Amino acid sequence: MSTIANTELTTMFTTTDTTSTVPATTPRWMLWTGRVLTGLIAAFMIFDGGMKLFKPAVVVEGTKQVGFAESTIIPLGITLLVSSILYAIPRTAVLGAILLTGYLGGAVATHVRLGDGNFLFAVIFGVVAWLGLYFRDARLRTLVPLRRD
Repeated sequence: MSTIANTELTTMFTTTDTTSTVPATTPRWMLWTGRVLTGLIAAFMIFDGGMKLFKPAVVVEGTKQVGFAESTIIPLGITLLVSSILYAIPRTAVLGAILLTGYLGGAVATHVRLGDGNFLFAVIFGVVAWLGLYFRDARLRTLVPLRRD
């Protein structure tokens, strides 16, 4: 390949769009707040998913109490682990957040169906998960602005 063609390809793939509205940097407090929130949510969810794989008596009892068969515990644990790990990895965090939202939505539906007030726990976890991602990802803040200047 000629040097001219190589230069053109390099220029074509490295030029930046100067009309983009994505902020160049995220304030440090926002970045670290987002990382801490993300870390807390990911750690709890990974722990919860891992517990489902080991199926201690408390997990089996709780699962049966909400109307699920014991055979669903391991698939739920795998789903939660995969979703949580995807959420913790910056490149796949949005996909992970979407998957966690679906998982937590199922938890909300289960608790509402039972007339159990514990559904707020899942709602709060979902909000905190998205808030952590919102704080650390400028692209998400651009996509969903909470305030217009």
